Amino acid sequence: MAGLELLSDQGYRVDGRRAGELRKIQARMGVFAQADGSAYIEQGNTKALAVVYGPHEASCVLEIRGSRARALPDRALVNCQYSSATFSTGERKRRPHGDRKSCEMGLQLRQTFEAAILTQLHPRSQIDIYVQVLQADGGTYAACVNAATLAVLDAGIPMRDFVCACSAGFVDGTALADLSHVEEAAGGPQLALALLPASGQIALLEMDARLHEDHLEQVLEAAARAARDVHTLLDRVVRQHVKEASILLGD
Repeated sequence: MAGLELLSDQGYRVDGRRAGELRKIQARMGVFAQADGSAYIEQGNTKALAVVYGPHEASCVLEIRGSRARALPDRALVNCQYSSATFSTGERKRRPHGDRKSCEMGLQLRQTFEAAILTQLHPRSQIDIYVQVLQADGGTYAACVNAATLAVLDAGIPMRDFVCACSAGFVDGTALADLSHVEEAAGGPQLALALLPASGQIALLEMDARLHEDHLEQVLEAAARAARDVHTLLDRVVRQHVKEASILLGD
């Protein structure tokens, strides 16, 4: 990460945060009545929308991202699809859905939620998770995971735990949590972590660029600590949503 001073001598980042500080997070559940579950989240200036359908009965052979997958007799099949709005970044895009990056993100989300959803409770069924990024300003994968977690919970689908995600990087000997676009674009080691906070189980861990093993634990801990902070915020959103739903139902 060179060219731009990402961390001042006083320990402040470009946007004024401390090294381990999250960007402001705002989220809502139940934003689409037509879906079984839905959620919208803002992490800083990154904005993502997630909708969930299912569990619903799966046919014998399913089409997932152009490939054929068989319905599973002992558990639900999780189908995740990712897309980004054409206006989500300053770059012009011809294929906001279906390109290589979108397919890779969809696969990562699928791996993440297969580790979190209790799929064995719904054999021969399918759970569809659709996530769209409306504005990208760093931490796209994390925002997608966190939005999808709220949407899955909104759908009433049983999970082992919340799955909460955050990114982290390494600058001037310091681990930075929840990277912005400016910090990501500067290059350098970057890590994305999806965590089940109650057990500490890692649902997905991905690293871009090389990082010396002496620093890996520091960066991983920064991401894990930030993911636990995300969990605290998401738990608050869920509790508020349940409270509001109970009031509407007259309970």
